[in-house]
Amino acid sequence: MITISEVVEELIKKSTLLEEGMMRGIINYSSLARLMKGDIEKKVYKSIQTGAIIMALKRYAAKIKRVRKKTWVFKQMPDMIVRSNLMEITYANSDSFIKKRDHFFEKMRNEQKYFLIITQGVFETTLIVSKDLQPSIEKSFKDEKHVASFDRLSSITIRLPVETVDTPGVYGHILKTLEWEGINVVEVASTYTEFTIILNDYEIDRAFSSLKKVLTPLP
Repeated sequence: MITISEVVEELIKKSTLLEEGMMRGIINYSSLARLMKGDIEKKVYKSIQTGAIIMALKRYAAKIKRVRKKTWVFKQMPDMIVRSNLMEITYANSDSFIKKRDHFFEKMRNEQKYFLIITQGVFETTLIVSKDLQPSIEKSFKDEKHVASFDRLSSITIRLPVETVDTPGVYGHILKTLEWEGINVVEVASTYTEFTIILNDYEIDRAFSSLKKVLTPLP
């Protein structure tokens, strides 16, 4: 038979913001327990005391804090690089597009002053580039099917410890921080030790400040 603790964990996991609130210690367990009581009773098929839910919530909060501390990879504040004046443009994949994309990438390979990320999906490819490259891109892909474009974008690139690849939850924690602050993420991209977040220009300062606070090494 399912236990109160198992139901509590199941319900908390459905809300990343609720779990983050427990991590930050700003959740009122009594109020939350009363809110969850009806759903839990339906799952366990019996009437339960609010105090039992509060105890389960406290145990789960302690558990996620232990897990976070155990898997925290940032021993020091990571380097964060901000870039502005970016745009994103997406094209449908085709044989002709792939050839043009490779030619464009080769042409840009030695242009270190420009920002360039190319992400190929199953049906489409997105280019995130310096706004200055827009005329060149439109000329290079003028006969291809254009899907969407966004401008007035900026990026934050976070240098990650190599342990990140074997550590669960690192990317999730970064993105949950932005979700908590109501900051929209337009796009993400990553390499082995870099995680790049694409944001609207007007949100970049708030995003940088929020990430700087949350990526401070744990005591």
